[in-house]
Amino acid sequence: MKSCKVYLPNTITCLNLISGAVAVWLSFQTFPTAAGLTPRQWAFIAIGAAAVFDFLDGFTARLLKAYSDMGKELDSLSDLVSFGLAPAFLVLNTLTSYGVARGLCLTALIIAVAGALRLAKFNVDTRQTTSFIGLPIPANAIFWVGCLAWIDAHGFPGYWVMLALILLFSWLMVSEIPMFSLKFKTYGWHENVRRYGLLLAAALFVATSGVAGFAWTIIFYIILSIFGRSNDRLKENASQE
Repeated sequence: MKSCKVYLPNTITCLNLISGAVAVWLSFQTFPTAAGLTPRQWAFIAIGAAAVFDFLDGFTARLLKAYSDMGKELDSLSDLVSFGLAPAFLVLNTLTSYGVARGLCLTALIIAVAGALRLAKFNVDTRQTTSFIGLPIPANAIFWVGCLAWIDAHGFPGYWVMLALILLFSWLMVSEIPMFSLKFKTYGWHENVRRYGLLLAAALFVATSGVAGFAWTIIFYIILSIFGRSNDRLKENASQE
């Protein structure tokens, strides 16, 4: 009989899935407030909870050495709901609430399609064991949480701006742009300068902009990945000369 610890990572992954499903449900709700928060804000919290569970299931699997092929597939399916479908429906319903034509609102579903392609690519791409190729799907969801919070605070930027963001971040998920991982192998400054820089920036962005600061954090992550990679190449070339 298998030890109970074998099932713990998958149980946490299922909590990720439940959180994402709740976020999808909340994206369609119209009740005024609950505990002082709107349905959209509760959806943000549900996606945040999903992100925490997504981190914990991998951490627990490594800690307990409880890896499984089923766990890998379950993780991808859960991530598609929590970080693909949930933000897609949040964006779709935001477009609807600002009077965008129904047919145009459906362009938000491109986020979910790109997320599915991203996860399928990740599962078969052996290059992504220690870093990422393309924007990770949880980062995509975090961006949209921040973006929609910014809209709540500053107003709707217009459909064409939203479409441009939908297409850009969908493309980023399936692109060949190298992105660094937040997983720490050591805690030295030199090896983790981008990771520490991102964490510091995230704290500053959220402290000054609230939830909208998460959007700026993901934009900064993309910039760090692109320019940090360029610096790494320059160092590699210099060491070979």
